[in-house]
Amino acid sequence: MKLRNMTSLYLVEDNRVLCLYRIGSRVVSGKYVGSAGGHFEPEELNDPQACVLREVYEELGLTENDLEGLSLRYITHRLTAGEIRQNYYFFARLKEVRSLVSREGNLRWVSFEEVPELPMPVSAGHMIRHYLKEGRFTQTIYAGITERNGTRFVPMEDFPG
Repeated sequence: MKLRNMTSLYLVEDNRVLCLYRIGSRVVSGKYVGSAGGHFEPEELNDPQACVLREVYEELGLTENDLEGLSLRYITHRLTAGEIRQNYYFFARLKEVRSLVSREGNLRWVSFEEVPELPMPVSAGHMIRHYLKEGRFTQTIYAGITERNGTRFVPMEDFPG
């Protein structure tokens, strides 16, 4: 069985989130996802933040210095097509709001009210709905297992032993 590790960055500003309508992707073409993201390179396997920062630079031309509050908030797992898809979802704000362009598809600022209605990959859709309902009010990292009828999210705790 194969493991596919991926990251996504959701940029948030006021009551909006920047979403990318992916065009031509091998995995999620024709759906809305985070503003940037993609697959891990071998040297990034133990560093999802390095992966998301590389993807943000490649897809949006932004560096870590352009972002504030960058944080890992969700990790989801899903079994599909004979592979385990492990997604790391990051959230951040732009230090300076500006116009952005992506060669991966069409970027659009979407109001929190509109986001749940967007066509999204299964795990991403469950994650963003949980974020809007609960996650945006905490700094908790959530782990989720995606099943046929939804994703079960559990707050992750740091404890000894």
